[in-house]
Order: sequence, then C-alpha cells, then structure tokens
Amino acid sequence: MSEPAPTHGTRTVVSPAKTLFGVDAVEQVGEYASRHGETVLVVASEEIFDIHGDGVVETIERAGVETAIYTDVRPDPTVENVEEAHAVYEQEGCDAIVTLGGGSSIDVGKSVGVLATNEGTIREYGVDKAGYEAVPEPIPPLIAVNTTAGTGSETTRTAVLTDESTSTKFIVVSENMVPTVAIEDPELTRSLPKSHTAFTGIDAFTHAIEAFTSVKSFSVTDGYARDAMARTVDALPVAWANGDNIEARTEMMIAQFKAGKAFGNSSVALVHGMARPLGAQLHIPHGLANGLILPYVVEFNHAAAPEKYAEVARLLGVADESDGTRQAAAAASEGVEGLCEEISLVDYLDDFGEVPDRETYLDAVPKMTQDAFDSGSPDNNPRKPTREELEALFVRVYDDALAPDSRRRS
Repeated sequence: MSEPAPTHGTRTVVSPAKTLFGVDAVEQVGEYASRHGETVLVVASEEIFDIHGDGVVETIERAGVETAIYTDVRPDPTVENVEEAHAVYEQEGCDAIVTLGGGSSIDVGKSVGVLATNEGTIREYGVDKAGYEAVPEPIPPLIAVNTTAGTGSETTRTAVLTDESTSTKFIVVSENMVPTVAIEDPELTRSLPKSHTAFTGIDAFTHAIEAFTSVKSFSVTDGYARDAMARTVDALPVAWANGDNIEARTEMMIAQFKAGKAFGNSSVALVHGMARPLGAQLHIPHGLANGLILPYVVEFNHAAAPEKYAEVARLLGVADESDGTRQAAAAASEGVEGLCEEISLVDYLDDFGEVPDRETYLDAVPKMTQDAFDSGSPDNNPRKPTREELEALFVRVYDDALAPDSRRRS
C-alpha cells in the first residue's frame, strides 16, 4: 500500500495555515469565519453542540456570517453522516465549514469538504480503494474548533470514517484536506468526562508513539512525538483525575496537537491498523481500542526498533540510562500498560463496548485481520506482521484485555 520513505530527500510537512492557542481562543472563531466565507456549515455532535454550540454560533453570526447547522455526528462518524452534512452544505449555499468537537466532527467536516469540491462519493476516496493523495481539489476553508485533547485531526491530512454497509473503517488521506484554521482552547476540554479524557489522551499517546517508531519517521516528526509523549505522561493522569486543572488540560491540548503533527507527517502503524476494525466490530471508542491494543504491539515491535522503544521506556519511567538499549526497549510495553492503568482505561469497557463471547470474536478475527492489512497502516510498522502473527495479536487482545475475566480487566 505504501513504501517506506527514504532517509534523505524531500519531505512534506503539513499543518493548518493558522493555529490559535490558549484560553478564550474560541472567541475569535467569528473573526476567522468572516475572513473565509459568508455562510458556514457548523458540524458537531448533538452532545457537543448542546454544550458549546450556542456560543460558537453567536460569535460567528455576530461577525456577520450566516450559519447552517448539522448536529448528527456520531462518535465513529459514518458515510451517511458525511452525505447528510454535505446535503445541508449544498442546500444552504455554504462556502466554508466550522467544525466543533474532536476528531469525529473534524473528520466529517473534512469529508464534506471533499464532496463539496470533488466528484463521486466519499467512499471512493478511501486509501484502500484510491490510494494516498487521491483527492484532486482542495476542500473549502475549514475552521476546526477543537474540544478534545487526543485526535489531532485538526492538524492532519486524514479523515477516518465508518462504512456501515461492510462494518469497516476506512481512511481518506490527502494534503487537500488539511484545515485552514485550528482553534485550540483548553477551556473547551473541561466539559470532557473522565472516560473521554482517558480515551482521547491515550489516542494522543498512541499517535505519538506510532509516529515515533514508524518506518516513515524523520527528525521533524520525531521532535513532535518526543514532546507529545513527555507531556502526555506528565499531564494525562492529572487531567483525568481533575478535569478542572487548566494547566493539565493545556498541556494535553499541546501534546495532542504535537502528536497530530507527528503522525500527520509521519504515519500511524499497526496499532491503528488493528484499532479501526476492532472498533468497527465491537463498537469500542477509537482511543479505548488503541489503549487495549498498544501494549501488545509495543511488545511485538520493540526488537525491531530498540533505540526508539528504549527512549519510550525511559519517558515512561520504567527504564533509565543505566539499562541497556534492548533491556530498556523490552520494558516499554510494561510502561504503556501502566499508563493505561493509571487512568483506569480498561474499566470503561463495561460502559463503552460490546464485547462478544470468545467464539463470536474468533469468528471475526480473519475479517479484522484483512481489514487491518487493507488499511495500509501495518506497512508503516517497524516489524511487519504475518497474517498468523496479526491474528494471534487480535486473539491476545481478547484473552488478556477484552474478556470479562481477562488479566487486565480483573
């Protein structure tokens, strides 16, 4: 699906044209909307719109910009979400998009933009069907107002969507999808419950570690990833324990932004390749799926990139400079699992997931394995899994983390 990038040569680094950081940054959404459009489509979930929507719409309209509203975004957004939102965009004569929320809203907004300026259906642009950089025309101006600290979607060229007709997730990747403006206001993340603070925080950490160890990593993305991991290790447990700690919320906002810059310009790898089909099959939130899988992939990978994983282990505090490189690398999976335990990640399976019996799960493993390979993400992994190895990883996730009597749940 993709070839490893050369060690030397030209590399493209994408980013929003402008990023606003800090408390009350959201108050400038109207100003930037007025620079880019006359009628904007506001894309959000109903839950997020109920919390923040009125204030954002008021700010936009006060700047002289009309609004059209779409608030049916799902946690794992679907092709249908994109088509419905695009219909509103067309019916209301919109010329720009404002997303309010985390990755789900941003990914729907990006995808509406693809349909607004390009022919065909959004499914046709999936990497598994069209490859990378298959969107020919740039999307309309998109202002991403971020309300989570995890996905980093406001920084990237990627959208993740669910095709319900086949129970699969797919990705669309193009430089022509990068948002125009990202608004990072940590006050907006105070509304996140502990569960979603955990999910989005582990999502950010997974982005950073996968970008750091990807075969497409390079010095620029490594710098983003290192900083993102260090900030997450320090700030995520604090933000989870006390959501009103604005310093921790700010640190996580910066961490997820840098993690987004890392994976958006390097890549994700095997964890995400597995997490998409696992989430689609079991209806598990994406960040939770990442955290369930991450320790096992780190253990699987560490011998293939020992210097990188040794650095990860030291950031996590499970190794120090006195440990040899391979000894430290082997401890990295323990550190990852410890971070997940600190925020009680696996405990959320009781409320956020539909875990089947083992036999039903095993029946789905071959399809999940194929979907993972089809996504292209495993191609970026430092250790290339065989089909048998990938199926075994899916089984281990069930036996060690998903099953009600599994080690991590009990």
